[in-house]
Amino acid sequence: MTVADLDSRLDSYELTEWMVYEQMTGPLGRRRGDIQAATIAATIANANRGKGGRRFRMQDLLIPYGGSGRKSPEEILAAVRDINTRLGGVERGRDPDS
Repeated sequence: MTVADLDSRLDSYELTEWMVYEQMTGPLGRRRGDIQAATIAATIANANRGKGGRRFRMQDLLIPYGGSGRKSPEEILAAVRDINTRLGGVERGRDPDS
């Protein structure tokens, strides 16, 4: 459904009701799925962490939206390396400085 389709089928009263419902129950749609996936990922990470290892929170594994816009390949690689390090991973393969 496009925005125009939604606009023609949903009046402001119903939209307001949905906004209030979401505020009461939490996010709807894809964002809620992300929260559920991050909760499961944190549970698995915590169940498998080493003794004395860092405890993960759902927020640690939640994908952020918005921000500064499109990321460069270098920024994406840096983010992946950061996540790998935080999860105790080891980078193998090519020399990262080459």
